[in-house]
Amino acid sequence: MVVAGRTSSLRITDLADTIKRVKAYEQAGVDAVFLAGATTKAEVEAVGSEMNIPLLLGGTTGELADKDYLGSVGVRVALQGHLPFAAAIKATYDTLKALRDGVPPADLSPQLATTEQLDQFTRKADYARWTTDFLS
Repeated sequence: MVVAGRTSSLRITDLADTIKRVKAYEQAGVDAVFLAGATTKAEVEAVGSEMNIPLLLGGTTGELADKDYLGSVGVRVALQGHLPFAAAIKATYDTLKALRDGVPPADLSPQLATTEQLDQFTRKADYARWTTDFLS
């Protein structure tokens, strides 16, 4: 288990308050700090230089999209938005629209998950084992 102290104070208050909060989180014993709202390298460097635990960032775009740079300043997790969720919504919409428009289901199979992928993502083997272990 990892406990990450999260703060959005860069966008709510200021850099000095953010540093104060991060130091308090570290002193309280968190394993990492999730710094939400950072948009510049200067902000990340200023906060990161004041702590000795890993840094997590949300929304790493613009100048913060450089993974090598982020790793060099103590960032260990850099979220890139909710792209898989957005892609899943679009794929669902496109599939439902195609079906409504009369596209035969068989014509959609190239864009669908394979049986192997479905089994992996739904943990079919684990489920079967758990059913045997706990429901027999």
